[in-house]
Amino acid sequence: MKKLKFIYLFVAFSMLTTLSCEDILDVKASDAFAEDLIYSDPVQVERLVYTVYNSTESWGINKAQWWSRRFNIEAGSFEAKFNFKNLDLFRLRAGWTDSNAGILNEKWRNYWDYIRLANEFLDRIDESEAMQKDPEHVAILKAEMRFLRANAYSKLLKYYGGVPILERALGLDDNFQLVRNSYEECVTFIVNELDEAAAVLPESRPDVEFGRATKLAALAVKSRTLLYAASKLHDPSTAPNGPLYDYAKASKWQDAADAAKAVIDMVGARDLIAVSDATDYQNLFLAPNEDILFARPFSAAYYDFGTDVNSLWDQTQSPSGYGGWGLSSPTHNFALQFNMADGTRTDAAGSSYDPANPNANREMRYYADLNYQGAQFRGRTVDYALADTPSTTTPDGPDSPNGIVEGIGVNQEHSSKTGYNIRKFQDESLTAPTDIAAQRPFILYRLAEIYLNYAEAQAELGNDDSARIFVNKISSRALQPAITAAGEELKEAIKRERRIELAFEGHNFFDERRWMNEEHLGFPIQGLTWTKAPDGTLSNTEYTVVTRPWFQKHYYLPIPATEIEKAPSLLQNSGY
Repeated sequence: MKKLKFIYLFVAFSMLTTLSCEDILDVKASDAFAEDLIYSDPVQVERLVYTVYNSTESWGINKAQWWSRRFNIEAGSFEAKFNFKNLDLFRLRAGWTDSNAGILNEKWRNYWDYIRLANEFLDRIDESEAMQKDPEHVAILKAEMRFLRANAYSKLLKYYGGVPILERALGLDDNFQLVRNSYEECVTFIVNELDEAAAVLPESRPDVEFGRATKLAALAVKSRTLLYAASKLHDPSTAPNGPLYDYAKASKWQDAADAAKAVIDMVGARDLIAVSDATDYQNLFLAPNEDILFARPFSAAYYDFGTDVNSLWDQTQSPSGYGGWGLSSPTHNFALQFNMADGTRTDAAGSSYDPANPNANREMRYYADLNYQGAQFRGRTVDYALADTPSTTTPDGPDSPNGIVEGIGVNQEHSSKTGYNIRKFQDESLTAPTDIAAQRPFILYRLAEIYLNYAEAQAELGNDDSARIFVNKISSRALQPAITAAGEELKEAIKRERRIELAFEGHNFFDERRWMNEEHLGFPIQGLTWTKAPDGTLSNTEYTVVTRPWFQKHYYLPIPATEIEKAPSLLQNSGY
């Protein structure tokens, strides 16, 4: 019996429904013939690569579920919470089990599905007719696929620790009792794959190929992978520990610094694109620009979940009074991380921060990233306030729990529970939240992150001068004073800068874990309620929206129980 396509075989990871012997025997020779035709044509081969680009993800954390294709992992991080009815969709309050990790359940299956597609491609491409017809072009496609596979492995590594390394598609005669490779082995594999892909990928792409992998993209993934590996979570002295989690290389911080420096050298250590105000900063996230190293391209013809406009953040993250759903409500805890305009922290001695007027005199990114009480957004003032005595002159705010939306009525469940909504990524040139941004990308890697990676690694190596140079490339672009701290204070300043600069971009969920900062992993989620006196005077009260506990096992997701049942040789993660 001939070996079948991997799509039918990788049952150990439930990438498909179970097939019977009869199903297998019914596979027709025409399938193989059609497959041969695909691999004979470089154009068709390129389309196979396009499919695997979906592994890089976009605005929704899980496209298989209605809710979770409309918000991302920010709602499970220190940055924000899921707003609608305070539902615990991430199960951060209930706790993960091997049978239920909430909306993160599908991560294991999804990434392995794309790795399976990549392996099948890589098994065939070298001997294909397409490679013979156009070896230069197809070699680049092969490098793209290796890049995409490595990127998918890097994501599995963040969620699960060490995983099986599969470099080829499995056949019927292969052993499905797979074992997990060590964390260190996985990092080595990813880095080697990225180095080899980078050697073939072009340094740049024409505008029409924005979103395709480049050498810079591959080196950016390498930089993030090695930074994470060097972090406290993976030190053998911390728990959980053991081969599935540890990275013990003595050179780990130097390796992380060198990986970031490779990107920095390619761009000439240039300054980031300058901005003069919050609007300029917002616009950096609405169209392709030179600071973006890798992103998912979208357009007015194709946007995220097909052409479902309700999967875009203009609809899903706008305040309720605009007809938005406000699904990820930024926490007041996170809002306090934004500095004052003069560079002082909100909790610093002598700070000008005023709890009664929390939105005054804040740093530029506060106004670019957040909607808050009094923000000017889409032609009016954001108003979360409930009136003490509602009247025609002092009504409940349109974004409050009692706010009335034209054509909808009271949009109470979507009113922010924290007194904030996400503004970042929203295209305010659109007339309505259901209109389409022309070319807004979903940014996956950008130059600011690389500078922060380098600053963090250099600070850990004790090279404070170099660390300050690169963290200040971020801080100065944000119109903040230069950071002059040293030692542990500098390390904390770099972490704060990373939280703010990369806000809502999918980093914080992992950053707080790799730093093992449990104060930002389990905590009372704070919000502000606003009230309006009959004379229009506003006041706020800070309150606990909900308490998010912390479970030690939540440093990693559990491998789904169904996968362990199929392949008992897969060790389950600690605590499950």
